[in-house]
Order: sequence, then structure tokens, then C-alpha cells
Amino acid sequence: MTLTDQANAVPARQTLPAEERFATELAFLAAHDDGPRPPRWALTPRAVVTFVCGSAGETLHLPKPHASLPERLVITPKFVGERALVERCVVTLAGERGLLLVGEPGTAKSMLSELLAAAVCGTSALTVQGTAGTTEDAFRYGWNYALLLAQGPTPQALVASPVLTAMREGRVARIEEVTRCLPEVQDALVSILSDRRLSVPELAGTQDASVPAAAGFSVIATANLRDRGVSEMSAALKRRFNFETVHPIADADAETALVRGQATAAVQRAGAAFAVDDSVLDALVTVFRDLRSGRSAEGWDVERPGTVMSTAEAVQVTASLGLAAAYLPAGDILDLVPGHLLGVVRKDDPADHARLLGYWDGPVRRRAEDGSAMWRRLWDLRENLR
Repeated sequence: MTLTDQANAVPARQTLPAEERFATELAFLAAHDDGPRPPRWALTPRAVVTFVCGSAGETLHLPKPHASLPERLVITPKFVGERALVERCVVTLAGERGLLLVGEPGTAKSMLSELLAAAVCGTSALTVQGTAGTTEDAFRYGWNYALLLAQGPTPQALVASPVLTAMREGRVARIEEVTRCLPEVQDALVSILSDRRLSVPELAGTQDASVPAAAGFSVIATANLRDRGVSEMSAALKRRFNFETVHPIADADAETALVRGQATAAVQRAGAAFAVDDSVLDALVTVFRDLRSGRSAEGWDVERPGTVMSTAEAVQVTASLGLAAAYLPAGDILDLVPGHLLGVVRKDDPADHARLLGYWDGPVRRRAEDGSAMWRRLWDLRENLR
């Protein structure tokens, strides 16, 4: 391929939305489970739970052959967490009630929101990213000002928000970081979630002056518990959501497997093979879990840093180690671990540097003294934290 050909080639996408990434599984589950489903749902509630949590290694069989689908398939688990949590989320959406996923950063709230939307309505694209600069237009509608000046307020000039589109089509709208929005902007959702319709006063006197929510419309919002500078939700808006807390992964083996899988995928997308040793990965996840919980696996007290030592951060560090091993191989990859950990803990509070040093002087040193070669090597790298 010439340089010109490379320049003109369509680049591969870095990531795909859930509805494309797992298209075969979604189509298979739609054909596999023909039980009752809420209006406009692509899958039954039971199949939605199976899609998110997986089939526990069980091979599912289609009741009758389908030309474009495999006859049998194992559904992969995509969210590591309580199945009961996912079931409550699905029941909330089936009741057409707002769902608010709350938790610390990096606990896969956004991923769970994406998976649920893809399984329920076939698209996760109807999304609003909440920020301090988000306006009511993001929840309601805006205008094509060229058409507005030429024609006045007409249905053709109206620009629907993702929420309004979801209302019209009976789909799921996703609102990321809803508490980052100003309170007066958040409250635009109150009437939408209670009245299930959106008024367009500019189109008064026409049939488009009020848009009713089609059957199947619901909203999934997310909010971080540790964010600073957020806006408190009004009591009226809170009452229109069912709150579900997404906790950090409780099982160490499950978290390690998730970090390995996600980091491997990230390294492979960069065109390299994943080559981080299992012992290094286990030690790295142990450090993150100890600092996150404030207690080591052995029961020793650990001073927690102010930053959130999330699973998502562990994935990023592991992927960075994998890329360094692939593209910049020089020495032991373990030598890079202290520097990457410093990059994580220094994000919020400079005092977290001292807390990381304290962790090295505590659990890392004690494990080294117990004879672990891995932890002895990490203890020897303490100077890299200076």
C-alpha cells in the first residue's frame, strides 16, 4: 500500500457502540427468547439481564434454525457486578421509570447504561453529556436558525434533543453526569419524567405543540458520588428516579480478570500483543484494591488517597504497561509500576504522594519481608516514588 493509499484509507474505529460490538448476541437473544416483552423493547427483560450478565457459561440453543445466526451461543458477561442490581435496573426500565446509576468514578456506570440501552431499544446513541455548560436545549429542543429566520417556528426548523428523539421513538435516553448540570437545567427533566410529554410553545396551535412520550420511553442517568463542584438534584427530580448504587468489584479474581481483558483489548487495538506477566498484574490490582478500600488483603490498615483508585484506572495503567512492553522494551516492566501509580494518585491531592509512600513502607515492605520475590522487587523500587 502506498502512502497515498494509506492516507485515503478509511481508518478503523477505536471503539464500537455496544449495539454494534455485540450485534450477534443481541440478535441471537431476540430469536432465542420469544417471551413477553414491554412495548417497543428489542429483547425480553430476562434476555436483557442475560445479555448484560452473560449466560454463566451455558450454551444457549435457538428453538429453530435462523439463516443468519449461529444455532448455539454462549453469552459473554459484560458487566462485573451483582446480577440482582441488573435485574432491578431492568425492572425499573420496564416500568418506564427513570433510572439513576450512582457510585464512585470508574465503577462502570456508563458502561452499564450503554449496555442496558442497547439491549432494551437497540441503540445507546441517544446520549447527553452533562456539564456545567449544558443548557435546557440538550434535554428539550433547539432551532435551526437559518430555517427559523426563513420560515418562522415550524416543525422543520425544530432540532430535537436526544431526549426528545427518545420520547418520539419510544427509546432509552442516556444522560451522563446529570449532577454536573446546573439545577435549573436538571429540572427540565421533571415535567418530562412526570407528564411524559414535552411542550413546544413556539408551535402553539399546531399538532406539534405537544410531543407525547411513545410507549417504551425511559431515561437512564449517571452521577458520581466523589465528584466536586456538582449540583444537588432537587427533591422533585429525585422522586422521579429509582436510585441504584454501582459498587466497586468485590471479588479480587473477577477484578483481575476484567482488568486483564480490558487492557488486552486496548493493547491489541494499538496493534500490539499483550505481554504483562500475570504476577505483575496481580500485584497491580492488589495495590489498587488496598488503596481503594483502606485495608490490605491481609487486614492491615492503609491510609486511603483522596483520588479514587478505580478499576478503570487499573485498566489504564495495565494497558500502559502492555504498550511499553510492546513498543519500548527496555528492562523489567515492573520498574514502571511506581511511576504509573504516582501518576494516578497525584491527580487530586499532592498529599497523596505521602500516602503512597506510606503504603510502600507498610504492606509492600511487610510482604517483601515475608519472602515474596515480587513484593521484594517492588520494595526495592521505592526510590522511584521520589
